[in-house]
Amino acid sequence: MAVTKDQKDPRRFLRYLETERNAALLYRALAQTVDGDRRAALLELADVEDAHAEHWVAKLDEYGLEVPPAPTTLDPSDATLVARARATGLQDVLGYLEEVEGAAVGMYDDEPEALATMSQDERDHAAAFRAMRATAAPARATKRVAAERKSEGERWHRGDRSGATRAAVFGVSDGLVSNTALVMGFAGASPGNSTILLAGLAGLLAGAFSMAAGEYVSVASQRDLFRREIEMERAELQDKPDEERRELELIYRAKGLSPDVAAATASQIMADPDKALDTLAREELGLNPDELGSPIKVALSSFVAFALGASVVVLPYLFFTAPDAPTLLPLVLAISLSAIALIAVGATVGRLSGRGMVFSALRQFGWGAGAAAVTFLVGRVIGVTLG
Repeated sequence: MAVTKDQKDPRRFLRYLETERNAALLYRALAQTVDGDRRAALLELADVEDAHAEHWVAKLDEYGLEVPPAPTTLDPSDATLVARARATGLQDVLGYLEEVEGAAVGMYDDEPEALATMSQDERDHAAAFRAMRATAAPARATKRVAAERKSEGERWHRGDRSGATRAAVFGVSDGLVSNTALVMGFAGASPGNSTILLAGLAGLLAGAFSMAAGEYVSVASQRDLFRREIEMERAELQDKPDEERRELELIYRAKGLSPDVAAATASQIMADPDKALDTLAREELGLNPDELGSPIKVALSSFVAFALGASVVVLPYLFFTAPDAPTLLPLVLAISLSAIALIAVGATVGRLSGRGMVFSALRQFGWGAGAAAVTFLVGRVIGVTLG
């Protein structure tokens, strides 16, 4: 490999030294904001950075360059990062740290004076922060979720990976609100019951097909993305098995296993490529390869749910389409049924979301009734103007 002009200038060691010293100082400061495994991991990373710094000090001495004194305070950007970690928790800054280490991964790849282990060390640092992000949720959040599940008996699992439950519940809500507003707009113009019925059915079908198509594309795109991430992980397992084994080891160390047990566990898993891929997908990517979501299931669920919600306001007009049928009765029935349905759907959403049944019911009714009232008044104005 040819040596470039920059690689002949030993002053580049000063830049490496500054980077390593600042990183060690940052990791030790961050370690003071946590305890347990995370603290130990940060201190271990700082020790590695110190070892790198010592190497560059030796190189500067070898080339007869003056070694600057080691910094004793954080630079302003790192100080801000530590302050943020103290205020909101280390979890809030792990993404940034992973990006920084990821950007520095290739720093020593073409450096002839670097130690053979330095490039891999930098890759391990990025993997360490990725493992911390993936495995260590804040204790308070964990306790809160556990308490919620215990009190509710896990009646509704919030981890509905297929999206079918979410699509069904909110599909009913969307169909109810949108078609009620549409029908009330036509009713305000007083065009006749058959015209209102036709508008309601058109709104029902158009909305249901639109909802189904949108959910299908959304879930299918998400599924394609998840599959791509899993395939990329498969390729990394084939091309860089040692790095993937190291990532697994770091993940298990972040979970609390001792270094020896984590290393043995990672090695055992890596012996089976299929098992290793499944484990990495779950632990590193947060994906369950067996539950990536069904676009068809979600689309059908959305179609049926929207149609059910949209049909509420249409039903009274199915029975009063004759030319001599009363015009006020179906309107009163439509308003009554829609009000009851809005309250019922809102209460259901509140119970499932944990927001509160009464609050959600009143919110759903308020917005739905408001939308219907506005469209009714607009329809009335347009009907009078055109009439």
